[in-house]
Amino acid sequence: MSVVTNTTTIGAIDAPSRRNTELMLLAFAVAIPVFAYINVGLALDGTLPAGVIGYGLGLGLMAAVAHIVVRRFAKYADPLLLPLATLLNGLGLVLIWRLDQSPRLLARGEAVQATNQLMYSALGIALFVGVLLVLKDHRVLQRFTYISMAVAIVLLLLPLVPGLGANVFGAKIWIRVGGFSIQPGEFAKIVIAVFFSGYLMVKRDALALASRRFMGLYLPRGRDLGPILTIWAMSLLILVFENDLGTSLLFFGMFVIMLYVATERTSWIVIGLLMSAGGAVVVASFASHVQSRVAAWLDPFGCRETAEAGTNMLNACDQMTQVLMSFGAGGTLGTGLGQGNSDLIGFATNSDFIFATVGEELGLAGVMAFLLLYGLIIERGVRTALAARDPFGKLFAIGLSGAFALQVFVVAGGVMGLIPLTGMTMPFLAAGGSSVIANWALIGILIRISDTARRPAPAPAPSPDAEMTQVVRP
Repeated sequence: MSVVTNTTTIGAIDAPSRRNTELMLLAFAVAIPVFAYINVGLALDGTLPAGVIGYGLGLGLMAAVAHIVVRRFAKYADPLLLPLATLLNGLGLVLIWRLDQSPRLLARGEAVQATNQLMYSALGIALFVGVLLVLKDHRVLQRFTYISMAVAIVLLLLPLVPGLGANVFGAKIWIRVGGFSIQPGEFAKIVIAVFFSGYLMVKRDALALASRRFMGLYLPRGRDLGPILTIWAMSLLILVFENDLGTSLLFFGMFVIMLYVATERTSWIVIGLLMSAGGAVVVASFASHVQSRVAAWLDPFGCRETAEAGTNMLNACDQMTQVLMSFGAGGTLGTGLGQGNSDLIGFATNSDFIFATVGEELGLAGVMAFLLLYGLIIERGVRTALAARDPFGKLFAIGLSGAFALQVFVVAGGVMGLIPLTGMTMPFLAAGGSSVIANWALIGILIRISDTARRPAPAPAPSPDAEMTQVVRP
């Protein structure tokens, strides 16, 4: 009888513990928003909100479905990504519902109804499930490198189509289909990450070559500057024709991050920063929408006094002053959920302004807690990129994580006065179906890449020569 060694991989041992960890964290991710929902109701009128049971069951059901699918089809995936996304989505629903109760928003017709956002969240979970069911191997997407580029361009150009695009406060980033508004840029960031990953995987050796050294930096060859010049020009066109500062920063920044990771050349970061700053200065010199955002950033109280009534300048200055006062009123610990006045801000539930509610009602502590949750998602995405076994997966994961990080940065930085406001949506928090659905798809793709990276490699088949040398015992 031959001696057989029974080996079990570490990944197989850890898979049940990962699933149990995810389940326990999901329970907390559902419980915390439910308690926050109750807290808001008690603060508003001293009674338990009537919809707390439905909200808790709805959020719990979505989390349970997502967990079952992950447990069945991606059992080796990172156990933190799903609970973190669920927690942020749940807290976002609470913040939207809290603002929906505001008489000011109701009078202005800006209440978005948290039930609609819950429906969009369910659609996001459905797309999340679809990604895990259909996308068995993320490397399949590499075949669609140039097709994804064409799809991304179409998505970005849709808001410019007459009769289809919608102009909201100077920005042309929405399209209207029936009674719904869709923001194609939210989906384009995922599609264009596929193109960047496939392109850079093939061209990274050429892009890593340096022709000369200048001030400690190895500068790329002139003919290799074509890709970054093309992306830079495309981002400027978005900024000029759609007045969308956030999307242009997002796409160009994501490409520079992925370019740096692919080539390990610091010079690309420096060139990217100089080009983005130069392009922003040039566009700001003639684009009134960008000028109003910059003026509101530099001196919100002063520009409010000089701006003409009914202009974009006055709207931008009013919003920025209200945002700053909301953060100031929050202090360290905040006024308490449901006890702030951030509903004075126009479109308080949409785009970036919902983060001002966090700053006022939860204070600096709450802002740091939310940023920590976002930071954990980004860190797990970067960890997934490091663990990926294929170059396409590494670049794809770092591209998605970089896009998520940039979006959080430009939103949080805008409302806190670090950079001009961009009008982008805060992932999982702000009202908007396109944002929450696209971000759930992003999380699904990261989970798929993570599962592939963590899955134990199959044991090599024993060679005939090895079998001949085995010791046989009676």
